[in-house]
Amino acid sequence: MAPERPHTVPRRRWLLPALLALAWLALGAFAGPFAGKLSEVAVNDGSAFLPSSAESTEVNEARAAFDETDAVPAIVVAERPGGLEAADLAYLEDAAAALAALPFNAGPAIPPQPSEDAEAAQLIVLIGADADESDAVAEIRSVLEDGSPDGLQVLVTGQAALGADLGEAFGGVDGLLLLVAAAVVAVILVLVYRSPLLPLLVLLSCGFALAAASAAVYFLADAGLIDLNGQSQGILFILVFGAATDYALLLVARYREELGAGLDRFAAVRRALRATIEPIAASAGTVILGVLCLLFSQLESNRGLGPVAAIGIAASFLAATTFLPAVLALFGRAAFWPRRTRTGPSRSRLWSGTAGLIARRPRAVWLVTAAGLVVAAAFMTQLKADGTTQTDVFLTDVDSVAGQEVLAAHFDAGSGAPAVIVADADSLDAVLAAAEVEGVAEVAAKTDASGQVVEAEGLVEIEAVLEDAPDSDAAMAAVERLREAVHAVDGADALVGGPTAIQLDTLHVSERDRAVIIPIVLAVILGVLMLLLRSILAPLLLTATVVLSFGATMGVSALVFNHLFGFPGADPTVVLFGFVFLVALGIDYNIFLMTRVREESARLGTRAGTLRGLVATGGVITSAGVVLAATFSALAVLPILFLAQIAFVVAFGVLLDTVIVRSLLVPALTFDLGKAVWWPSRLSRVRPLSRE
Repeated sequence: MAPERPHTVPRRRWLLPALLALAWLALGAFAGPFAGKLSEVAVNDGSAFLPSSAESTEVNEARAAFDETDAVPAIVVAERPGGLEAADLAYLEDAAAALAALPFNAGPAIPPQPSEDAEAAQLIVLIGADADESDAVAEIRSVLEDGSPDGLQVLVTGQAALGADLGEAFGGVDGLLLLVAAAVVAVILVLVYRSPLLPLLVLLSCGFALAAASAAVYFLADAGLIDLNGQSQGILFILVFGAATDYALLLVARYREELGAGLDRFAAVRRALRATIEPIAASAGTVILGVLCLLFSQLESNRGLGPVAAIGIAASFLAATTFLPAVLALFGRAAFWPRRTRTGPSRSRLWSGTAGLIARRPRAVWLVTAAGLVVAAAFMTQLKADGTTQTDVFLTDVDSVAGQEVLAAHFDAGSGAPAVIVADADSLDAVLAAAEVEGVAEVAAKTDASGQVVEAEGLVEIEAVLEDAPDSDAAMAAVERLREAVHAVDGADALVGGPTAIQLDTLHVSERDRAVIIPIVLAVILGVLMLLLRSILAPLLLTATVVLSFGATMGVSALVFNHLFGFPGADPTVVLFGFVFLVALGIDYNIFLMTRVREESARLGTRAGTLRGLVATGGVITSAGVVLAATFSALAVLPILFLAQIAFVVAFGVLLDTVIVRSLLVPALTFDLGKAVWWPSRLSRVRPLSRE
């Protein structure tokens, strides 16, 4: 029996990696299709994102007693400069009759209403609650194309059309975005590894992670346990590709290092995984805890992103620490073909030179870099993060936005989306009088076909047509005045809702979320770092550097958004999302660096360990930062203002963290402080082999 033992041991070493690889292949085959099905369970209705305590939400609930159909308006607007012709009006009357006959129409035929200048006309189509808004708007546009007179511009706008165009813009989430992200990662990995096989293995790891995350998110969203929208879906794809690749880069770099030390493939994988599992787990845990802080948000869209992003990071961690080590063990050195793994420690002129600069002038390095970040952060006050209009959401030309502009030019801009007041029926006259405030063009109670005021459960519904576009700053100011006026009517219990009120409430809730969530994220990340580094001073310094980096990023973003891209403003959630992602992801790279520095400091002393850790991790962390920045940049392929802004903020911020903060500021600070940086842990008191 003794001669068989050398043969059975290698077979056992092959068994676990092979089983792990097969298990992931089976999971990928089952879960892969769910990445393309997420759009089926995604909801992009902005009114559903507000908390139940919001005034506009209370109005929506009260309105159910008046209108069981819960119809959504689509507004058809036609314009001919110089005046509408008889043929134009005849065409619009025929179109109104045709639209009224469509199965989703929840109201009677409404004749077209010409504008006072006779250059435009509008008609309203009510889309029933059971109909798919996107399909209904598409059918309306199809009907309007038939027989349209030459020179007459006909557009569909209103709440339904804006929602349909937004859904179409998000339509590239599970197609174009995924393709671009995968292509970007593939190109970067080929440049980093200069090998055809290793990038394929890493991409397979990313793909399996995305499949697992997509399946979990699909089932949870379908069961109503989490909320998913197009924005969360896009960020999920990007996070999974970026995080899974980052973890893979760290593991593969250490694996190659162990192979270069002369270990066989199985021993090298075990040692590489043992050395990297702590920083990878800490990194994943930090990001998961950071994004889960979004659960403290009152906006359902923010709350939904928290668990969705956390699931994506968890899946990335599992794939990077199970599937990837398994296939690395199976392929061994062949994974790096045609390159050979070098024996002995690797050297880099760039990182050796950077380490030399820090060793010579540590204080000058961190003072200069910190001063530069402070200057950039000073421009953060120029960021216009007080919200944008709904029509500013799109980066491309869409009919709903063009139609809104035509409405604003020829009608009271808010006629298609009035503010809605719900009040006690006995106070109707007083509320009508109070509602005539600046910015309100017309006020009227809802009536039935006979002209009688409709009452339901002792309440009446009043529509206040705004003078300005419903998503404009002027309209929101008018709603604030309207609320103040009707709230003052004694005994009326009046509430103001409608599309403009929804946007106003969203802005107020976003401001509250920033004030609550940002301190929680900082506290959570600080706690994780203290546990990981067994220190108090080092985590405080690392957190301070990442916050400074965030400020600098937002300052540069303000300049770029205002003066280079000419954006009209920024969504109020850009600052919150930017903070959560940049602080959590920025800490990642400091974790990768400082865990290696701590490992080396135990042998060499803090100053020598800092330089050795910087040289050893410089290339892989920079590559990881470039990958993550490039994948987040892929969000810009979707023509949505918010996603374009998040793409720039995170991409620029990650590069700033990896190139400046992690490469210069943190090592220089650590080197300058010496072993005191580990206070109060035992490492701060151990006498190093080299003089501190």
